[in-house]
Amino acid sequence: MSVEAAAPARSSRDLRVFMSTRDSRCEECGEDLGRRAWIFLAGDRGALCLTCADLDHLVFLPSGDAALTRRARKHSKLAAVVLKWSRARKQYERQGLLVEEQALQRAEAACLNDAEARARRREREAERRAELDAEFVARFAERIRHLYPGCPPDRPEEIATHACQKYSGRVGRSAAATRLDEEAVHVAVAAHVRHHETRYDELLGRGVERWDARDRVRAQVDRVLARWRKAQP
Repeated sequence: MSVEAAAPARSSRDLRVFMSTRDSRCEECGEDLGRRAWIFLAGDRGALCLTCADLDHLVFLPSGDAALTRRARKHSKLAAVVLKWSRARKQYERQGLLVEEQALQRAEAACLNDAEARARRREREAERRAELDAEFVARFAERIRHLYPGCPPDRPEEIATHACQKYSGRVGRSAAATRLDEEAVHVAVAAHVRHHETRYDELLGRGVERWDARDRVRAQVDRVLARWRKAQP
């Protein structure tokens, strides 16, 4: 056994593999592993090479990408944390994770999808900004603050932006809205409350008809609107 110090106490169910910096030999097959061996400590059986420990089919995922590591660990039925002794810090430090190759492939695909989704979202946000009349959105948001002084500070811009997208057919593009008509602003705020402060979307997802769903959440919408109409103390 050539690990520099006693193995750290386990804090998870993952197996531990150690990267040695000394000459090593597998206690089971007797093979000399040389320096920088990857060793599994098997209790009374001593230090084993990864083949004898039945871990040699796993692939190494270095530390550094938290999302990739988390997903790979989730998909891998078997995994092992890879540790190396730091002489400077006098402790074992995590170097990465051994996981099943199929699990790593699934994790990489999921992370790639995330990257593509983020890119598409940036494109959509850029298109949305291009469609908006910034001055009109600002006036719409200010009108919301005037009519609903108790509205959370970050909501007026969100409501106005959503309501005022060009060519959307939303209430913010109506003639009444362009005059900052109180009823048009109320409709926009009520729609926001319905989607973000009630179970309305959940009801729709369960197949409840739109008007029936609105009836079910109307009292809750009214309570939120009444609270938002009052200035915060």
